[in-house]
Amino acid sequence: MRHFIYKSLVELEEAARQAGAEHVRFQHDKAKVQEALGRKVRVGARTAGNSMAIHPMEGCDGGLDGRPEELTWRRYERFARGGAKLIWFEATAIREDGRANPRQIWINEKTVDEFARLHDMMLRAHAEEWGTTDDLLMPMQLTVSGRYAVPSKTIVYHHPLIDRKSGTPADFPVISDDDLERLEDDYVAGTGLALRAGFTAVDIKATHGYLLSELLGAKTREGRCGGSLENRTRFFRNVFGKIRAKYGQRVMICMRLGCYDGVPFVKDEQTGLGKPMEYPVPYPWGWGVDENDPMREDLAEVKTAIGWFREWGLELLNVSMGSPYYNPHIGRPFEKPDEGNYEQPEHPLVGVERHFRVAGELQRTFPDLPMVGTGYSWLQKYAVNAGATNVADGAIRFVGLGRGVLAYPDFAKDVIEKGELDEARVCKTLTYCTFLMRQKGNELGQYPTGCPPFDKLVYGPIMKEAREKKRGQGK
Repeated sequence: MRHFIYKSLVELEEAARQAGAEHVRFQHDKAKVQEALGRKVRVGARTAGNSMAIHPMEGCDGGLDGRPEELTWRRYERFARGGAKLIWFEATAIREDGRANPRQIWINEKTVDEFARLHDMMLRAHAEEWGTTDDLLMPMQLTVSGRYAVPSKTIVYHHPLIDRKSGTPADFPVISDDDLERLEDDYVAGTGLALRAGFTAVDIKATHGYLLSELLGAKTREGRCGGSLENRTRFFRNVFGKIRAKYGQRVMICMRLGCYDGVPFVKDEQTGLGKPMEYPVPYPWGWGVDENDPMREDLAEVKTAIGWFREWGLELLNVSMGSPYYNPHIGRPFEKPDEGNYEQPEHPLVGVERHFRVAGELQRTFPDLPMVGTGYSWLQKYAVNAGATNVADGAIRFVGLGRGVLAYPDFAKDVIEKGELDEARVCKTLTYCTFLMRQKGNELGQYPTGCPPFDKLVYGPIMKEAREKKRGQGK
């Protein structure tokens, strides 16, 4: 279903008005786009050289032992040369059983030196293009994939709808409080490895349905890590405290936080559209959801938790939402779903509005905590026009692109030099990158992901092979 049919910014603005997307507004003046997105951003004791960010985008292209390999290096050299001053390094497993696929990168004693070499390369490449790295921030996202780990999952609690969607038996064991406490030390050890590799900032990832994200929504869990908000945030308080106690101010603590889980969706076989799974009211699960209307956000607990995270040492927050596994339209408003998935159940502008509304409310609530906004890619060429308005209005500090950077790694350079993006190069949110992420049928158990339409020489052949393999498996 085609949604992005606009020939001008004026047409897109009118569509936003008709969709009721009042938070989706645009700066028309190229010089003002340059000024807003060229602003420096104070983050803790450091300063980022502009207001543009690259989100953590998994490439699924590491070695089976977890080390970054050729395509990983290629992506990060392109990102480093691209001009964004916040490069949020992708989800990096801290345990082998925490990997979401067999090619997810994994930092450990055997791979840390390769991460250090990759980090050094990024600094050299950025300095060659931009003269300095003093104003470049590169947090490493530390993760344990939890329910979505391969080959063995770990769950925090039983959510009947997500259990059904993810194929989790009702009697599957839940991680114990003691095991969660031991996991705290793995995050501290992972932080130490990141420091050894040269990264001076780490992200304690809590989004997209992975382990720590699930922990925040564990209202029905018993014990010291479930139920009350104090219990559900206990893990973060302990991890932040242990990191500070061991490494002091040598490391900046960051977080990509899912601020609204939503409800799981499935494909309506008659219409092809996504539809919510049948849910009870009040809705007893999830994070950031209105228990009386879980299709809408309720940020009360989220705000309380962010206030605590700030007290415990958080210096940079990346605002996300939804899960690519059970409601991808929430996190990534798209034009075309990955093959076999549902079509958008809402106009993508409604999804963009949700992102901007939530991020804006949180940024204004915590003006001293710089935040990174999400949800821009569907706006294509006009993403930076919307981002410039959000930055100028104090609704966000950084404008982040994820999928869009796989297609257009030097988008920031064009903003800096021209105040606009090249329409011929922007991501069209056709979700080919997600299709590749979901393909497991090669000898390594995972295809690497990238942008086949705009990076054809590298990912075109990979896409062709993955499709042929999928068709063959379907026979």
